[in-house]
Amino acid sequence: MPEADKDGERYSLDQPQQTPGFYLKGTHQLDWGMKNRMARVFSPASGRTVMLAVDHGYFQGPTSGLERIDLSIVPLLPSCDALFCTRGILRSVIPAECQKPMVLRASGGPSILREELSDEQIAMDMDDAVRLNAAGVGIQVFIGGEHETRSVHNMTKLVDAGLRAGVPVMGITAVGKAMVRNAKYFRLACRIIAELGAQYVKTYYVDEGFETVTASCPVPIVMAGGKKLPELDALTMAYNAVQQGASGVDMGRNIFQSEAPQAMIAAVGAVVHKNMKPKEAFDLFNTLKAKSESVAKMSFRGAAE
Repeated sequence: MPEADKDGERYSLDQPQQTPGFYLKGTHQLDWGMKNRMARVFSPASGRTVMLAVDHGYFQGPTSGLERIDLSIVPLLPSCDALFCTRGILRSVIPAECQKPMVLRASGGPSILREELSDEQIAMDMDDAVRLNAAGVGIQVFIGGEHETRSVHNMTKLVDAGLRAGVPVMGITAVGKAMVRNAKYFRLACRIIAELGAQYVKTYYVDEGFETVTASCPVPIVMAGGKKLPELDALTMAYNAVQQGASGVDMGRNIFQSEAPQAMIAAVGAVVHKNMKPKEAFDLFNTLKAKSESVAKMSFRGAAE
C-alpha cells in the first residue's frame, strides 16, 4: 500500500523551492517560448498575476455580469495581467489590438443543465491556440470525479501538444457538487496535475492548510476566485492566498459582479502585486468607487444640460 498523504508532515514550509535561472517555480527548465509566454502572464516584477476569468459561458451561457462582454469586460482589460476566456469570445469580442496575454479555455462538454459535469473533452486544437497567439490554455481536471481518468488524459494530451508548440497548460482542479474541499484533497489534485505535466495549476483557497497545497505543488498555483463574496472577504481571500504561496489569482465573479468592477480589479491588483493588506485594499476600493460614481454623476449632468 503506498504511503498516504499525512497532514502537516515534511512540507518544509520555511524552505521555498529554488528557481534557478527563472523567477517562477518549476519553470526554469522549460523552453524559451514557454518561458516567454509564462512571463507574459506572470509579472516579472512580482512573480504574480491577476488573471481575469470570463470563461464561464462555456457551460453556463450568459452568466450574470457577462451578458455583454464588450461592455463589461473589455473596459477592464487594461487593469488585468491576463484574460482567461474562450476562443469564441476572443474572436468575436476582444479587440485584436489588445496587448494583454490571452489564456484560452480548452475543455468543454456538458452544460449546467447536466448533473454530472466531469464528462468533458478537449474542445480546441493547440494549432488554434497558436493561431490566436495565446499565452496559454486551461483545462479542467476532475480528480475523484466520475470521469477522472478521461479528464486526466485530456490534460496530458494537451500538455504534449503544448510542449510541441511552446504553449503552457494551466490545469484546473474541478470540484463537483458532492466533492470535499479541503487541503488534503487539493494537495492531491494539484500534485497530480503538476506531476502529469501542467505548467501551472488553478485551484481553490481553503482556510486551513493552503500553504501545504502551494508548498507540495512544484509549479505555480493561481487561486480561483469562486463564488461572489463581499468585497472585503474577496480581498482577504486573495491576500491570504498569495501570502501562503499562490502566484496570483484567476478571479472572475468577484470582479465583474462587483458593484464597481474597475475599483475591485485595482484593489485586487494592489493585494497581489504590492502585498497591500485587505483593509487598506478595501479602502482603496471604496475611494475608487466613490470617484467613479462622482464622474458618472458629472457626465450625466453634462448630458442632461
